[in-house]
Amino acid sequence: MQIPDLAAGDFENLTVTRQLRILEQQANASKYTLIGSSLGGYLAALYAARHPERVDRLVLLAPAFGFYQLWMASLGPDKIAEWKQAGSLNVFHYGEGRELPLSYQFLEDAAQFEPFPAVSQPVLILHGERDETVPLEQSLAFLERHPRAQLIRYSSGHELIDVLESIWYETERFVLRRE
Repeated sequence: MQIPDLAAGDFENLTVTRQLRILEQQANASKYTLIGSSLGGYLAALYAARHPERVDRLVLLAPAFGFYQLWMASLGPDKIAEWKQAGSLNVFHYGEGRELPLSYQFLEDAAQFEPFPAVSQPVLILHGERDETVPLEQSLAFLERHPRAQLIRYSSGHELIDVLESIWYETERFVLRRE
């Protein structure tokens, strides 16, 4: 198992493009399962759509489909204008457990990526019905476009920490199953 640092030690200058490059650098000749949560789930889907020869299947926890649109809607025009003017915005970094500055380039770069990547691989989505960060509707919209995707809904929030045992069980079943 590999868990790459998708910020490469530079969270402030993070972009979707740079994160996809890091995934590319981590890739090897064999096919593998990508697992990602929130933005990491969206990135896994973007990567799988661009490299179907390298990705066998996807396990996505509360994937941030429609990532750019979610940020635009949640921040609103005034906050976005402030972010652009200041050049950076403090956002909560879950790994660090604190707010860190993030460059406006992050939002500009995210705008170029499709909201629902066209993946061809089997996909397992695990999503909380009470998710206030990435609404369940995002995963439902992805499901409509991808017949090889399945969704397991939990009575949980975005972090899904209260359903970890079930997530492990469902992930193992999905990863070991061969179609």
